[in-house]
Amino acid sequence: MEFIVEFYETADGCCPVREFLDGLKVSDPGDFAAVLAGLAKLRNRQYHREPLSKAIGEGLFELRHVGKLNTRVLWFFVKDKRIITVHGIRNKGQAIPARDRQTALDRMRDWRKRMKL
Repeated sequence: MEFIVEFYETADGCCPVREFLDGLKVSDPGDFAAVLAGLAKLRNRQYHREPLSKAIGEGLFELRHVGKLNTRVLWFFVKDKRIITVHGIRNKGQAIPARDRQTALDRMRDWRKRMKL
């Protein structure tokens, strides 16, 4: 059985990862295609480890793509083989900035609270 990759939506219907991907599609189509392919690969358990994916703590994982800028999509697992993507970033360094990690954690908590998980 494959995993299902879903996008987090805020209470008012905004989808931050989809918005991030829309911007990436315009600014860097090559990286956009690579990240989209990476998200598709996450449906298969064998890609839930490095080099494509890495645990970053507190239940969060990152989908990693190295290009002109490092592109990351942060996500977490939920029951029934589901993956929820919560945040997308681009940066020059290897580390995820604390504010971006906190944003992902806040969205994960919000999703779980609204879904009563």
